[in-house]
Amino acid sequence: MSAIAGIVLAGGGSTRFGSDKLLVPYRGTPLLHRAIDRVGEVSDDVIVVMSPAAADPAVPRGARVVRDERRRRPLAGLHAGLLAAVRSDLAVVVAGDMPDLQASVLRALVEALRAGGDAAALATNDGRSPLPIVLRTWPAADAVHTLLHAGRRRLGDVLDVLDTVVIDEATWTAMDPGRRSLFDVDRPEDLER
Repeated sequence: MSAIAGIVLAGGGSTRFGSDKLLVPYRGTPLLHRAIDRVGEVSDDVIVVMSPAAADPAVPRGARVVRDERRRRPLAGLHAGLLAAVRSDLAVVVAGDMPDLQASVLRALVEALRAGGDAAALATNDGRSPLPIVLRTWPAADAVHTLLHAGRRRLGDVLDVLDTVVIDEATWTAMDPGRRSLFDVDRPEDLER
């Protein structure tokens, strides 16, 4: 059994970006590859969740692609990723458009979860960030299944129903003063930030 899976949610439609943003170079590497590489620093099984209609991406060696056949993303994409992570106790969950994830922050989330609870998240001024998070695979898969059947779709909903440990902002920003672990690319101008 693998101890930690990495789930990269890459099924979005890139509607605000105008093209497939996950293929766009960021610091010389496609956005998707950067997210895969970052989560691969803390995981030994990286799973990329794509929509059913998306073309097969060229992913770094060792990463595997699964499809969210329900297309009720993003929560359904998380469910597909968790089901693919059945061999793992924990799952580090990130988005494919998060190129500057910090391994130290991801490791802190893993350690916080190992101390207790079924989910770990980062505190922000607005509450808990829905990504990146770390989940206990089976309790999370069961909770997401129930949420989907209740018509829920938001990633943050899973944090509401699981026993969630939250790393306070001062603690995680000491490891990531620029708060780059929360940076995601929605529009072309975000690449310039």
